[in-house]
Amino acid sequence: MSTLVDSLQAAAGLITDGESQLAGIVILSLRVSLSAVSLAALLGLPLGALLAVGRFPGRQTLIIVINGFMGLPPVVVGLLVYLLLSRAGPLGTFGLLFTPTAMIVAQTLLITPIIAALARQIIADAWAETHEQLRSLGAAPWRAALTLLWDTRFSLFTALLAGFGRAAAEVGAVMIVGGNIDGVTRVMTTTIALETSKGDLPLALALGLVLITLVLALNTAAHLMRQWAMRRYG
Repeated sequence: MSTLVDSLQAAAGLITDGESQLAGIVILSLRVSLSAVSLAALLGLPLGALLAVGRFPGRQTLIIVINGFMGLPPVVVGLLVYLLLSRAGPLGTFGLLFTPTAMIVAQTLLITPIIAALARQIIADAWAETHEQLRSLGAAPWRAALTLLWDTRFSLFTALLAGFGRAAAEVGAVMIVGGNIDGVTRVMTTTIALETSKGDLPLALALGLVLITLVLALNTAAHLMRQWAMRRYG
């Protein structure tokens, strides 16, 4: 018990003192995860809207595939990205392996299906309520999709939060493609795994507390935003 208390006190000290190693790891983690969420949103939101509004051959199959890819094993994604970016791979000449860019690519592949699937469900529900009105106005499918993306923007923020949570908590894929190099590709989750195995509990606990605080803060912000939107727009 005393060991746990001492470790928690040391972890709190690292956070309050703004320890440089801790700050660098947190900043890199946020940069990687937020970049991945941004790219996944650019891919996943239009794809989700297309699947919700569009009617084309293979649509149901694509929906099943997207939903299935929500549970992609991270280590498999990491392995595929590793093979693509390794020197023997098709993208090896760019030298991206064991860089933050490789980690962003891996996280983007992991969370794009999550954002696309959640966006499809949200927009499909809105489409069911408004499709007659939009059709009566002569809106083409692509214009209807854009309209619904805007109308459901506050609900879609929840999908983005789910993607961020998945990216921020990722260990396996980023460990494989990033290498967990100190000062280069070491993020919060990989550092927690490494420091715990080494027995350095204060740093692991400090990063764990920061990670939990970030997730709670983002979810609180999302909840407050939705409450504000409901009061303003009904």
